[in-house]
Amino acid sequence: MAKAKTYYFCQECGYQSASWLGRCPECGKFGTFAEEVVKSAPTTGNKLRAPNSELRIPKKIQDVVYSETRRIPTHCSEFDRVLGGGIVSGSLLLLGGEPGIGKSTLLLQTALAINDRKLLYISGEESEQQIKMRADRLNSELRTSNTELYVVSETVTQRIFEHVDSVHPDLLIIDSIQTVSTEDLDSPAGSVGQIRQCTAEFQHFAKTTGVPVLLIGHITKDGSLAGPKVLEHIVDAVLQFEGDRNYGYRILRALKNRFGSTAEIGIFEMQGNGLREVPNPSEFLLSHRDETLSGAAVAATLEGARPMFVEVQSLVSSAVYGTPQRNANGFDMRRLSMLLAVLEKRCGFKLGAKDVFLNLAGGMRVSDPAIDLAVACAVLSSNVDIAISPRICFAAELGLSGEVRPVSRVEQRIAEADRIGFERIFISKYNSREIDPKRYRIQIVPVGVIEEAFRALFA
Repeated sequence: MAKAKTYYFCQECGYQSASWLGRCPECGKFGTFAEEVVKSAPTTGNKLRAPNSELRIPKKIQDVVYSETRRIPTHCSEFDRVLGGGIVSGSLLLLGGEPGIGKSTLLLQTALAINDRKLLYISGEESEQQIKMRADRLNSELRTSNTELYVVSETVTQRIFEHVDSVHPDLLIIDSIQTVSTEDLDSPAGSVGQIRQCTAEFQHFAKTTGVPVLLIGHITKDGSLAGPKVLEHIVDAVLQFEGDRNYGYRILRALKNRFGSTAEIGIFEMQGNGLREVPNPSEFLLSHRDETLSGAAVAATLEGARPMFVEVQSLVSSAVYGTPQRNANGFDMRRLSMLLAVLEKRCGFKLGAKDVFLNLAGGMRVSDPAIDLAVACAVLSSNVDIAISPRICFAAELGLSGEVRPVSRVEQRIAEADRIGFERIFISKYNSREIDPKRYRIQIVPVGVIEEAFRALFA
């Protein structure tokens, strides 16, 4: 009979201790240790066996052969863009997000779209009937389709692998990892030990069989993935599904990706019949208005290899409460303070005694430095109460001395602005040296310092 022992685990980082500690020596958090009963399993070997024993033989790196085409396409261009071209065979993916944001909808909709593979959907939160109700809503032609999607409600890993042996799927989906437990541990589902052990079992299964596994994970109130930090180290990719409930748009980010770039994002729109891909993000990042108002400027940014146009909205008003307020949504507050200091020093605008509010339309968060010039022009537009034409966009970085610095891949930004229909784009004069303006219909305005941009806009 297996022997049971009591250990204390940190709920933040998974640190294990034989006794309770008030402060975790690993992560430094207080009051995070919880008692768990761990039953040591008999050493009878791993139940999962590799289908090909040759995989366990060490090889010289020159003899290792791999194929670039060993990816499963999801038939969703936005999802494939984030993954780097599809789901890699034998990979372990973790999808996290707030409750109700659409994690289960995204994976179920993806599973229904993959018609040329056999899939197994394991749910620990819903019954088979509830999954079928959502599937009918997502795919009205489900009864006549040839989708090979098997669903079962199960929470014990030992029985999950029995279902895997009977179905032999090409893709396994677990919803969610916090509801799954193993009989080798006596701790409840969702505890640090259970999450770590169950994830390790699915990792071993994926690596030895070549079947990719997609895990859905919950997040804590501060936005991080629930469970120990080692969970993010075990998986091959960590995807974050986020969005504002007041908007219908959802953004899929790759926080970690061993098989692709982490700079790409996928954008979806939540509708009554599921998630719709948004191939042109500028359609919701730019506000559709007829009148021209002050304090708004359009920035040409890049997310990965995708150019996007974001509307920067600013409001500058006199401080009536003594201390001026600074508030920014979707933009770094420290960088905003730096840009305000540059405007006050180089342009002569006394902004130290005024409230400055900044917002990026659509709920986006942008870290591209090419947005600097648009932010500065939006603040100046609100300060002097002169509107900037919505057919003008900006793509440049600002330095501390007020110079307009060049940005990367400016030709791609100009080409996209030309395609959408902008009339003028402000860039750094150091970028314009390598650009032939005759190739584009859009007027390219090169500027060297922020004062030149101000005179060109508000002369």
